Amino acid sequence: MDNGAYYYCLLALLPLLCFIVVKFWWRTSLGSRSHGLRLPPGPWQLPIIRSIHHLRGSLVHRALRDLSLRHGPLMFLKFGEVPVVVASTPDAAKVFMKTHDAIFATRPMTLNASVFTKDGLGIVLAPYGDHWRQLRKICIMELLSARRVRSFAPVREEEAVWLVQAVVDSAAAMAPLVDLSKLVAVYIADASVRAIVGRRFKETDTLLRYVDESVRVEDFRESLFAFMDGVVREHLERKKSCGGEEEVHDQEDLVDVLLRIQQEGNLKFPLTMSIIEAVIFDLIAGGIETAASTLQWATAELMRNPAAMSKAQAEVRGMPRTQPRARYDVPKGTMVLVNAWAISSVEWEPTTIAC
Repeated sequence: MDNGAYYYCLLALLPLLCFIVVKFWWRTSLGSRSHGLRLPPGPWQLPIIRSIHHLRGSLVHRALRDLSLRHGPLMFLKFGEVPVVVASTPDAAKVFMKTHDAIFATRPMTLNASVFTKDGLGIVLAPYGDHWRQLRKICIMELLSARRVRSFAPVREEEAVWLVQAVVDSAAAMAPLVDLSKLVAVYIADASVRAIVGRRFKETDTLLRYVDESVRVEDFRESLFAFMDGVVREHLERKKSCGGEEEVHDQEDLVDVLLRIQQEGNLKFPLTMSIIEAVIFDLIAGGIETAASTLQWATAELMRNPAAMSKAQAEVRGMPRTQPRARYDVPKGTMVLVNAWAISSVEWEPTTIAC
């Protein structure tokens, strides 16, 4: 067959290919609506990639905010074959985080998250159930109780003094720029690690890199696991060297608390070393990354916008007006994203949404 005949055959098959693609798109994109589900509104979709093309050329949270301005505070997308519902207002977020919290409490488990959290044995990604409730009780009653937080006040004060002194020293050295983001990150890391493991981490920059990259880069897995193994082993050896003498509870760090609870054994689900290490990782990652990012972002935004600073200082809010409820169905297995950036950066008209 010559080239001309070959191209004619391809041209003849083109309408059939277009028909198959359109039919596939119609059945997969709109089929769920024909099965009695009333899905939230959302942008149009393409075959295979579905809604991913709407996120191109922008930061994801900004792209989602822009889409929500067109399609509403509760929006349905599909990332490939994964259904996603995005909440972009306080009322929409309240539906998932308070009204139907028990249904959406279990977070999706990715491959990397499964590796670093020991298959969800920690606090953050543990499936909603008895194991999660037990860890939550340990956190409320032991790890993060008001008495425990107060016991770490001297640590926080010492680290705050160090932060202020570091800024003063940088200014006295006539440095052209002061990297406040790095100083804040080091302050949060040192305060958190001292509360969790009882001492500073010698290589703070390395620890910050672990926390920042571990959820994305597999190369850091073994190093991070080795660090957590060393922390637990050090505490066990210290307890052994003390000859079984009990420490004063107010002088315990959080690893000591977990090991004490494990030794007492009065739990429905025993605390294994894997669970303890997963909880340590959650405490370090959550205590460092979240607090540091929040402080850096808030400081930058307030410095950039004095009017917003004045508004924040005023702390004046009006009562929201209630509008008619909109009810949507959320298919089982759907990933829910609460766009906190959109909620904080856009003044929406108050509304009420129910699912």
